Amino acid sequence: MRTQPSFLDRAGTPDELKRLRPEDLPELARELREEIVSVVSVNGGHFGSPLGVVELTVALHYLLDSPRDKIVWDVGHQAYAHKLLTGRRDRFHTLRMKDGLSGFTLRSESAHDPFGAAHASTAISAALGMAKARDLQGGDCKVVAVVGDGALTGGLAFEGLNNAGSLGSDILVILNDNEMSIAPNVGAIHHYLTEILTNPLYNKLRSETWKLAGEIPVVGEKVRELAGRVEESVKHLVVPGTLFEELGFRYIGPIDGHDLSELLDFLPRVLAMKGPVLLHALTKKGKGYTLAEADPWGWHGKGAFDKTTGKSEPEPGHPKYTKVFGEALVTVGRDVPEMVAITAAMPDGTGVNLFQKVFPERTFDVGIAEQHAVEFAAGLATQGIRPVCAIYSTFLQRAYDVIVHDVAIQNLPVVFAMDRAGLVGQDGPTHQGAFDLAYLTCLPNFIVAAPKDEREMQDLLYTAVKQTDHPFAFRYPRDAVEGVLDGPREHFEEIPVGTWEELREGSDVALLAVGTMVATALRVARELAQEEGVEAAVLNCRFVKPMDEDLLMRTVLSHERIVTLEEAALPGGFGERVARWLFEHPSESAGVTLRPFGIPDVFIQHASRKEQLAQAGLSADAIRREVLAFLARSPAPSFSSGHVSRR
Repeated sequence: MRTQPSFLDRAGTPDELKRLRPEDLPELARELREEIVSVVSVNGGHFGSPLGVVELTVALHYLLDSPRDKIVWDVGHQAYAHKLLTGRRDRFHTLRMKDGLSGFTLRSESAHDPFGAAHASTAISAALGMAKARDLQGGDCKVVAVVGDGALTGGLAFEGLNNAGSLGSDILVILNDNEMSIAPNVGAIHHYLTEILTNPLYNKLRSETWKLAGEIPVVGEKVRELAGRVEESVKHLVVPGTLFEELGFRYIGPIDGHDLSELLDFLPRVLAMKGPVLLHALTKKGKGYTLAEADPWGWHGKGAFDKTTGKSEPEPGHPKYTKVFGEALVTVGRDVPEMVAITAAMPDGTGVNLFQKVFPERTFDVGIAEQHAVEFAAGLATQGIRPVCAIYSTFLQRAYDVIVHDVAIQNLPVVFAMDRAGLVGQDGPTHQGAFDLAYLTCLPNFIVAAPKDEREMQDLLYTAVKQTDHPFAFRYPRDAVEGVLDGPREHFEEIPVGTWEELREGSDVALLAVGTMVATALRVARELAQEEGVEAAVLNCRFVKPMDEDLLMRTVLSHERIVTLEEAALPGGFGERVARWLFEHPSESAGVTLRPFGIPDVFIQHASRKEQLAQAGLSADAIRREVLAFLARSPAPSFSSGHVSRR
């Protein structure tokens, strides 16, 4: 007996989806959720957000003509159902795997992804650009931006709204309001949205006026126009502010973002409206998976888990740097009462939640607003407060102007704790902290460091908070710690700024390693000695700026071959700083040849962290082979080739 194909089997593309009956769509939504749960339970990935927008996704693709019409997802991890409905179901099992589908939208992956997105608050501006391009080219396609409520804590979203309101182009912004982004929303915008969705008088007026006017034959639209004017007057009396309409948008809603019949009724009319329109849709994060609905915060993103029980296998080995950092914050906070912690909507992701539990009045979650977080910290620092900004390395890039203009130039002692430095695995290039050494070490006044292990991270945090002369940044990976601690430490130690340490002696080659690469360098040195009889010195270059020029000088004078190792972009990185020092000290460095290792000048795509390190040439095996080849070569003919020699 032949099995009837599932609705998902019959809706692999938008054209196929349109052949389904409207009454089939709720079952399709259920099948989409089942597929998402099945794949994420194996591969890991974002979870709550993609489950929350399933009906919105189905309705948009049912009504629009993608890719001619443009659907721009703010933070592409909403788009799992979108991928399943746009010709990628046969590859969906490869989500976030090496050479598989990205966990975010990606222009190179599908024509149905008009814009790549992994950082929040970008969709409105990008969609507005597409809408204006359509106008300039005389087109008539629809442009829709789907924006999570958390994105409205980011200033870029409001810059886009403001400009869209003034340009007047036809654009629909769908506010996917699940009352929770990565962490519970904070600030005035969250309270504003809450007031809108809980005001029964306004919503009753809104829905009944619209429904009644539409039922009047012939003159229904004119009556609606008149009703709209009446509504505008009444709305000022019952709604606490008309933010979106003051920005030039027509505000519609709130509506139930999980009611497909309501979506299919509202969306065609909203899409037909002229000018900028904002549709406020209420959704539930984790919809359809009971455990995620009950704990949307904890289920924002998950590693592999049992889809029946929701339980994850405990990760073997040592705790993550994030957890150790959070515990260290608490320890330092007890010793330094003027210290505060700042996070940009990532209290759990950065470990700040541990500090928040002990010192709630000294913890500030500013929302998805890294630029404000740094500016806020700068203001605190001017008044003797010791702010620690715990922000992922990749997200800190969004605040670069403030870092330069308001922290570096004013030489304010703001501390930057940069989690997720280097390669981060399945989230791919948008989340990698590859560029922090390059973009921070070029700034005057900055101290930049990277610990070799968890003990040194604790001490660097303590050092950063205790010194009050300069901005201080230190970076650490999305990985487990080295396991050098037997238990908690009650007190940490200050490390003299700008000092390195020699961990291993060796005369054949010197390995100058930063952060995560110190353990790799020690392994390489051991294997070189055991298997090749090569003796390699290993230096822990924990301060990238300022460098330990005394120890560097002694190393250069005693070694003709120098290797630098960093899990950071080679252009502008530690290796280039050492190369410049050698260039500036020609007499001491005569005869010295330099071989830098780091992340090459490409974007490393999503894969496991181990696979990414191998691709970047930063695995111990790859480094050992290259060091042997380096020792076998004659000195390079000139510095211009990337090496330094006596010639």
